[in-house]
Amino acid sequence: MAHVEDCDDIYESLPDWAPTQTHMAAGCVAGITEHCVMYPFDLVKTRMQCLRPCVNAQYLGIVDAFRKISVREGPLRTLRGINVVVTGAGPAHAMYFSVYEHLKSTLKTPLYPGASVLFAGTVATLLHDAIMSPVDVIKQRMQVYSSPYTGVCNCAAAVLRIEGFRAFYRSYTTQLTMNIPFQVSHFCVYEYSQNISNPERLYNPLTHLTSGAMAGGTAALITNPLDVMKTLLNTQGTGSGEVASRSFIVGMGAAARTIWRQHGHRGFLRGVKARVIYQMPSTGLTWSVYEFFKWYLGLTKSHS
Repeated sequence: MAHVEDCDDIYESLPDWAPTQTHMAAGCVAGITEHCVMYPFDLVKTRMQCLRPCVNAQYLGIVDAFRKISVREGPLRTLRGINVVVTGAGPAHAMYFSVYEHLKSTLKTPLYPGASVLFAGTVATLLHDAIMSPVDVIKQRMQVYSSPYTGVCNCAAAVLRIEGFRAFYRSYTTQLTMNIPFQVSHFCVYEYSQNISNPERLYNPLTHLTSGAMAGGTAALITNPLDVMKTLLNTQGTGSGEVASRSFIVGMGAAARTIWRQHGHRGFLRGVKARVIYQMPSTGLTWSVYEFFKWYLGLTKSHS
């Protein structure tokens, strides 16, 4: 029992003596693990959010989507584009968690305990999305039905040659508009849940998993309309898997009007079940892996 208590003290005091290296390593592993394990659900979510899918890419639900993709395209199709996510998720999440933890601890004040969480989550998201926005463009173009690209490098080169560098950040504003409220609500729900279920902030895998799942599901539900807009902006044009349009849609306003014109208010809920199902275990897994590596690296450091 004494040994467990010592480990808990090490875990809780970790940010004071090794914040940057530990949080970057833990965040990197957590991000890669999350994206790899849940990637098939992310592919299904992208396809279900397409506004005008081809006949062979119309699905009745998540199970139907997996069944049709496996039968028509092969089971490995659900992993198409995963390599670009692995490449980008590591550094993006390393920066994300290290910046969040550093700012949260540096700016923490007893008068406004939630202010540091809000600010830290916002800044971490700005930096994270700067890395992940081009990754998402390539990933989603690889995910759609009948994608013409032979691989990640071919996709990146084609987008750069045909549409220019700005195409990689066409949805950046929308992504920030989505991810800032997503991450703020995500962190607030996680911290609130931890205050109730784990007030002493000890290493407790079950509370990290459940708190992360609750936070991810809540944030995914709130921000799904913006995610539909992002998918539209990222997948339009050649190789989008949708019925071709004559011009590019630029900006959140144009994307929102297009969705409303074609599907009404229900258009903003496209893929919401797949997104919540993706985000709950995904976020729970992220926090579980992240908190484990914080604890493990802190324990290793103390023993050395």
